[in-house]
Amino acid sequence: MEFTAIQIAQFLGGHVEGNPDAKVSTFAKIEEGKEGAISFLSNPKYTHYIYDTESSIVLIDETLELEHPVKATLIRVKNAYECVARLLQMYNAAKPKKTGISPKAHISDTAKLGTNVYVGAFAVVGDGAVIGDNVQIYPNVVIDDNVVIGDNVTIYPNVTVYHECKIGNRVIIHAGAVVGADGFGFAPNEQGYDKIPQIGNVVIEDDVEIGANTCIDRSTMGSTIIRKGVKLDNLIQVAHNVEIGENTVMAAQGGIAGSTKIGKWCMFGGQVGMAGHISIADQTHVGAQAGITNTIKKSGETIIGSPAWDAKGFMKSAALFRRLPDMYQQINEIKKKIDSNGDK
Repeated sequence: MEFTAIQIAQFLGGHVEGNPDAKVSTFAKIEEGKEGAISFLSNPKYTHYIYDTESSIVLIDETLELEHPVKATLIRVKNAYECVARLLQMYNAAKPKKTGISPKAHISDTAKLGTNVYVGAFAVVGDGAVIGDNVQIYPNVVIDDNVVIGDNVTIYPNVTVYHECKIGNRVIIHAGAVVGADGFGFAPNEQGYDKIPQIGNVVIEDDVEIGANTCIDRSTMGSTIIRKGVKLDNLIQVAHNVEIGENTVMAAQGGIAGSTKIGKWCMFGGQVGMAGHISIADQTHVGAQAGITNTIKKSGETIIGSPAWDAKGFMKSAALFRRLPDMYQQINEIKKKIDSNGDK
């Protein structure tokens, strides 16, 4: 599918510098540009590539001042990074979607499927499951009994959704994710541990994206809840009875212990760990590898470290920590002088 510069500019609300009829049919990074591709420039570190890129069209911020002429057609927009995201969404939506039910899939006679549903080979849809319209279920997916899935959901290969779980509209679940496995609940006894049955479920609201091999455990009672707009990266563990607030995002390898409540619009770096039974305030920003052990009550804080605390305080302490060997040597020298004076 081809688009001209003027069509793209009209869609994005930008304006063209160069050939309005320049055509593109694919995307490329600006440093790997090629004819017929559109690129974007938002990071100043990459500005030098714009003068030699082979891409036919480049999206740039309307405020960017160039030092030399360029051969590519430019489209100036308010925010090039946001605009390329919109273009990628449009491009992805234009690609044909799979439809039809594979003869190698197993769908229960009591399951209900909406219109334009795709179910790939060796996928299983259990008893009483309800699948909405325009849902894509890729090969080897297991949708267990009485699962409810909304419209326009995409579930990639080898995902397992356990019984009774509920998934909203426009959700994307990447390969290997597990939704609704038992929470980690055991009661110690004299012989070992008694398993505590996990009789709740997982509720995933609209517009959520779940990364590959991420696990979201079902609740002991009630629901583990992933609120609207949440984005979870790959390899994240969400324990039983956790609630993640709207539009919160979390990078890979994070872990959330049971019954922790996370607010709205929070951002977590990679490998962040959170203790159980705590609360995280709205708009909390957490640096990579932080360990959160206590409730964060004030919204809008930025924290880092393990145990995690205020980022400014952490950086000051880190600077002192690097100086500890020198400080230790200085203290020893002062001690020797004091001891020497005391012997006189």
